[in-house]
Amino acid sequence: MKEISRRTFIKGAAVVGTAFAASPMIFVPKARASYAKKTLIHPNVNNLRVVGITDSSMTRAKEVGIDWVQQEELVVQKPVWENIDRLACALTDLKNPEQAWQSIFVKPPRKPWSEAVVAIKTNHIAVQHTRSAVMSKICHVFTDVLGVKGSNIHIYDACDGSGLSKETPFKGLPEGVRIEDRWGGYNTNTLVPSPWRSGNDEAKCLKHLVDGSVDILVNISMCKGHSSTYGGFTMTMKNHFGTFAPRHGHQDQALEYLLALNKTQEILGPMDKQTGRVLYPRQQLCLVDALWASKPGPSGNPTHQPNFLAMGVTSPIVDYVLATRFRGEKMGWAPDMNALSQFLTEFGYTEADLPNGGKLLEI
Repeated sequence: MKEISRRTFIKGAAVVGTAFAASPMIFVPKARASYAKKTLIHPNVNNLRVVGITDSSMTRAKEVGIDWVQQEELVVQKPVWENIDRLACALTDLKNPEQAWQSIFVKPPRKPWSEAVVAIKTNHIAVQHTRSAVMSKICHVFTDVLGVKGSNIHIYDACDGSGLSKETPFKGLPEGVRIEDRWGGYNTNTLVPSPWRSGNDEAKCLKHLVDGSVDILVNISMCKGHSSTYGGFTMTMKNHFGTFAPRHGHQDQALEYLLALNKTQEILGPMDKQTGRVLYPRQQLCLVDALWASKPGPSGNPTHQPNFLAMGVTSPIVDYVLATRFRGEKMGWAPDMNALSQFLTEFGYTEADLPNGGKLLEI
């Protein structure tokens, strides 16, 4: 057998490489860990608990069909902050708010809190947006309770956030907190798991989640109506149509795309490739701001003023409980159960698995 010299090998490899680069390429996505159904995502908090509170003192007057600027004038910060602390205590079964927040937010491995990077996904489509009192409270928990630097907190909507900092200049934020607008948008491909396209295709996502530079993700959503394709509403799950490119959610397999992107490592956190268990939770809190809410949507001013807030740690559970118990039973806005039931089954659950038969824990 003729011996091949190192120079000959390198020359041959270069020729093959050039020919390969010039020829049509078939891209095969790199296999990733897949979320194991019914496994815990958050290590410290009951993953199936959803807590809520209704308190008319959170606003000064009842004015329903008004825009964000007018809402800001009516929101009363003190009871909003106090009620969010009460929700944190109820979620964790702890009496001390500081201890409750220390349980909800998990420090990233091998980092002090001062170096932790936090991303807060807000919903900036159309005219209904997170109220300043809600946003500022969560930011102050990170800075005042945990010691996160304000400059390491990033508020974004990668789809509709181009006017975020100008149109919703949140009041009362800790010094240095960054309202990032689109934060570069969804510009980085990542593999999306089943049930969308059998887990064999990619979608564009926010770069800072794909590259792992974000340690903690907080999901603050509105409570609005939407297409029956998504269950008839938009809350925490669909909020991430502003983290991932939304166009696939308006094509074939739209519901599958919604479910699948909420199972990605970008949202849930890094996973063990063998077991599919979440090693460290990235999305650590889902909070629904329903001080004002809507039966229809997603556009238009609110149709109701429930003075309601809710939170949990597992997005599909939060949406299921609030769609059935709050929007359905309390507000009379029945969800599409054919779609909504998949919020549970795709993550391995049935309503029988939920505490108290899937009831909302109101405090």
